[in-house]
Amino acid sequence: MKQLFLTLSTFLLCIIACTETQAQQTPSFHIGIKGGANFTKTSSESSTLEGKYGFGYQGGIMTRMDIGRLYVQGEALFNKRKTSYDSKDGSSPKLSWNSIDLPVVIGYKFIKTADFNVRAFAGGVYSYAFKNNLSASQALQEGFKKFDKFNVGVTGGIGIDYKNFTADLRYETGLTSISKEFKSKPHSFTLGIGYFLF
Repeated sequence: MKQLFLTLSTFLLCIIACTETQAQQTPSFHIGIKGGANFTKTSSESSTLEGKYGFGYQGGIMTRMDIGRLYVQGEALFNKRKTSYDSKDGSSPKLSWNSIDLPVVIGYKFIKTADFNVRAFAGGVYSYAFKNNLSASQALQEGFKKFDKFNVGVTGGIGIDYKNFTADLRYETGLTSISKEFKSKPHSFTLGIGYFLF
């Protein structure tokens, strides 16, 4: 809880500082749609399981407030995540789950022109997971019965904009476990493509 409070407090202070730094700029607000692919694995403290990356997908809406070279972007995304494990018993359990993710990031445009931007960003992610499914032994399924639906993570990456089109590559890691039994935290790479409607 202290770690979560510290992360959120630092994030809010960054937003306030960036906004005040660019106060002389006139903010512009944009809304768009976004879709993409995610590659997810889960770490585990279990000595019998080793996580492997699996392919999933995402889609949703995004908003962005530009303040000069700085911007704040929020998203509401549906994610279908899949991962698998190498188990010492020779099996290959597969785990999949759905989630609603709410990332909020602060970014900076290193290259900024009227039609083209190159940017970097970082921020936090709140995630609500549901409909998890594990194809594995009964013992492993018991360990994932306490699948934690509420998760918090951090994210960061790079992106480009061309006119109303946008694309970014980001890395996301969980600060909380999705399984208390195996101390499993999700780690994802995401490639997203979006379009700002205005």
